[in-house]
Amino acid sequence: MNTEDQHLFKHLKKAIEASFLKRNRSNVPIEDWKGEDISAFQNDLFDKVKGKVSEKWFYTYIKNEPEKLPRIDVLNLLSTYIDYKNWSAFKAEHSLKVTKSKKKKVSKLWLLSIIPLLMIVFYGNSKNTFEFCFMDAIKNENITSIPLDIKILQDNESPIYFKTDSAGCFSFKTKNDIIKFVVQSPYHKTDTIVRNINSNYNQIVKVKPDDYALMLHYYANGNIKDWKVHIEKLKALIANDAKIYRLFKNNMDIELYSKNEFINLLTIPTKSLETIEILDKTIANGKIETLKFIVK
Repeated sequence: MNTEDQHLFKHLKKAIEASFLKRNRSNVPIEDWKGEDISAFQNDLFDKVKGKVSEKWFYTYIKNEPEKLPRIDVLNLLSTYIDYKNWSAFKAEHSLKVTKSKKKKVSKLWLLSIIPLLMIVFYGNSKNTFEFCFMDAIKNENITSIPLDIKILQDNESPIYFKTDSAGCFSFKTKNDIIKFVVQSPYHKTDTIVRNINSNYNQIVKVKPDDYALMLHYYANGNIKDWKVHIEKLKALIANDAKIYRLFKNNMDIELYSKNEFINLLTIPTKSLETIEILDKTIANGKIETLKFIVK
């Protein structure tokens, strides 16, 4: 990798970190991310641009010093993630900056890098700390099997995004006495929560499970012997013209399934079909209209 490519890729990594921190939290620079940070970045990348990079790719290109740039399709994906049309647009802007004087190098990337720092300073000096843990409203158990998505709503400001930790909890510091946020996941009903710092009941939030998603998960992964009944119940859950997308864990491919193709996938026993995880869905007229899933 030549000097200019090193310069460009360094700025790309900083811009990726800054874009991620606008919706997520991390206490370490991107080169030190691991485990939950990498997983959260993969989810954020998919939520924003509907693409993924593997954990192996992250270690190769982000945590280490690569010998060459990533593939152009991955560079285009990451450039879109940081709000550029493609890699060429990013490269054109930042290659030009290399030739300018230091006084003229105040760029969009610098602003993106400083905003998360200002947020940390602002919220670090805040007076109120809200802490919430989430329980399944039916089982009365902490929701720890999957992270819940949290969207903090702020007056006259963009939302801030979090995910619950391994204990099913999250915390947030603010100068305000009232917090308003949206909680959601593929397996739970979306709910908007408003709490005052003086409330004695702000620590626990009960979330209602989404019957459609839970039923689909059960029929996809349950040990059901009566396949005929199984198929009829799946047909009743899914709209005839539903758009169903299968994503893959270690690459960015996406396959489109019809209703019948998806049901056939679920109802033909095979060792390769171990666990279906629902990533996203929409419901209309009592039927699943769109669905995104992954096979683990």
